[in-house]
Parts: sequence; C-alpha cells; structure tokens
Amino acid sequence: MKILVIGGAGFIGYHLVHDLLDAGHSVTVFGRSVQPARPLPNGVRYFSGDLSNTALLKDCLADIDAVAHLASGTVPATGDKNPIADVNMNLNGTLSLLVAMEACNVKRLLFLSSGGTVYGPPQEVPISVNHPLAPICSYGIVKVAIESYLKLFERNAGLKPIVIRASNPYGSHQGNLGVQGIIGTYLNLASQQRPIEIWGDGSTIRDFIYVKDLTSLCVKSLESNKAGIYNGGSGLGTSVLAIAQLVQEITGNPAPIVYKPQRNLDVPISVLEVETTKADFDWDPKVGIQEGILRTWDWLNSAEKA
Repeated sequence: MKILVIGGAGFIGYHLVHDLLDAGHSVTVFGRSVQPARPLPNGVRYFSGDLSNTALLKDCLADIDAVAHLASGTVPATGDKNPIADVNMNLNGTLSLLVAMEACNVKRLLFLSSGGTVYGPPQEVPISVNHPLAPICSYGIVKVAIESYLKLFERNAGLKPIVIRASNPYGSHQGNLGVQGIIGTYLNLASQQRPIEIWGDGSTIRDFIYVKDLTSLCVKSLESNKAGIYNGGSGLGTSVLAIAQLVQEITGNPAPIVYKPQRNLDVPISVLEVETTKADFDWDPKVGIQEGILRTWDWLNSAEKA
C-alpha cells in the first residue's frame, strides 16, 4: 500500500514509518516543521505544512491508499493551558484532513487516539472500549470529538476508520524534557543526576506500552480490513513510583525523588483491556516494562555518544 503518515517524523511516527517500510509499503510523511524533526529513511517523501492547507493535503493524498493520523499539537499537560489552540490545531486540522480525503476518495484512515484520557476516571479496570467516555482534560475532549467526526464521515462519506486508543508509549527517539513521557524524562534526569519529580504520592497507575509494540499494532490494523475502535496498551499497570525506582535501578544512579502536588488532569489509574485487540489482530505486546526501560536507556546513552 501507499500510506500517508501524518506526524511521521514524530516519536511514534518515526517508528511507524520504519515498520511500514519493513513490511513492504510505500510511505509519504506530512509534518508541520520545514525539516523533519527526526531523520526519515531514504525514499520517503516529506511534505511540510499545516493541516488547514487543504490544497497541500490533496497533493499529498494523490495515489494514496491509506492514511495514518498520529499528529497532535498538544499533550494533556498543555491542552488545558490553551484549549482554543487545542481545538484549532487538532480538531479543526483533522476535519480539514477528512474533507481532503473525501475529495481524493481515500477511504482508509488509522487514527491514534488516547486510551489514557478519553475514559476519564475509570468505573472498571481494566478499561474496555465500551467504557463511558468522560475525559477530564482538553486533550481527551478533543480526541473524543475527533472520534465522533470519524463516525460521521464513516456514515456520510464511506470513510473506513480504525481508531487505536493508545495508552502511554515510550522508547527510543521520544522527547525527554518533561513535556510528555515520564520514562524518557526520568531517564534523562537520572543521567544528569537531577531529582526525579513525581506529581502526587507516586501511587498513580498507568499502562505503559513499548513504542515498537504499539507501531506493530498500527501496521497490522492498517493491513486489515477491520474498522472500529480498539485499545492499544500492555494491559498491565505500573505505578509512577515503581517507574522511578526502576529508573534508579537500571541507571545505577539513585537520583532523589521529589514529590509535587497532584495535578487535576491525572486520573488515579488507567489500565486498558486489550484482549479483543490481541484476538482481532493476532497481536501481542512483547516488551515488558523493565526490558523496555533498559532498551530506552541504552538508546539514550548511544544517542548522547553519537
């Protein structure tokens, strides 16, 4: 297939592009930056611009069989600070993409949603895709709105969307400056012998998925003929304090832990039910949390030496 990856030079997109090429697909990448933030393999076309540029999107969509939409201009911690920008960049941008896809008769879309924010405080654990949607941050609200528009375009325009509600991906090539992704952030702090900061008492539990496990699911879902909504996580919960302690152990650097006030945007526990996902896509997350953190630590050290 010829696949357009929106956000293909981002953290998850970087890995997805490589996995799609390894699977024999042709890849085009669309990003906001004039130059891709991460190096792209040879033979990958790169378009830069804003999703509001419908004419440019139509150029990118020429001869495309499917689209993987991974881009987001915000994260949970930044969306609440400027919800108008959150809506403009992410919701309105996605609507522009959907309109352009309809005009170019491109029906297949993978959208990476957020299993960590769309459900809000869970009524059950693990959380199934049928759980009520009650996001408590702008980022999650916008993800739910996008999912609703995908259903609208499915009904009215013949779109065939598949939604992956991802948990908390981590791994090589992730940013580590504290904006998003505590594992990369904690490893970076430990490497500098700086304190590890925890929001709350560390009891918050999250479902962490190694990035290659997530992108392998994305490839399988794009190659399938399925449509609908699926969770993409490890199905296992790990506390934030346990992550900090693993980082201390793996790095051999007992960076002190500093506790900060709990944030309103953090739900106490988020662990996804993924048995349906495993069965429908013959997929299974393979990298455990300790191995994944070790791999990320090894990459961080090699990147610093390069």
